[in-house]
Amino acid sequence: MDNASYISGFTDGEGSFLVSFQQRAKMSTGIEARPSFTISQHIRNKEILFQICEYFGCGGIRFNKSDQTYKYEVRGLKELSRKIIPHFEKFPLQTSKVNDFEKFKIICALMKVNKHRSRDGIKKIIELAYSMNNLGARRYDKALLLKIVDKMKV
Repeated sequence: MDNASYISGFTDGEGSFLVSFQQRAKMSTGIEARPSFTISQHIRNKEILFQICEYFGCGGIRFNKSDQTYKYEVRGLKELSRKIIPHFEKFPLQTSKVNDFEKFKIICALMKVNKHRSRDGIKKIIELAYSMNNLGARRYDKALLLKIVDKMKV
């Protein structure tokens, strides 16, 4: 697949930029931030995900039992920074999803310079992530994450 604009349009409809969080006692802040880019499709359309994966040259495809879809997913900060973000800067999104992308970009930039390892940095990342349009259920409430960070000796 060589139609980069098509991929951006497809992402406008079917993709998401999100940051999930995991409680990790071994992390200095007590919280691990995990940015990811995903595109979901029903099994009948999963071939397009393989084409997108090939286009980007990174990420992977997995089956999600909970909603019976296939997901193309990129989670590595290096891959997100070197391949995914530059693509959407060059071939911009056209819907309100652009707002999520801009916040996602800031979060990845903060993580690239290790701001997620400081109390103020992880708090900023949490605030940005929870201001993104995430329609899925979150494991942790924002207030709980901030309380965990405040208790840690960073």
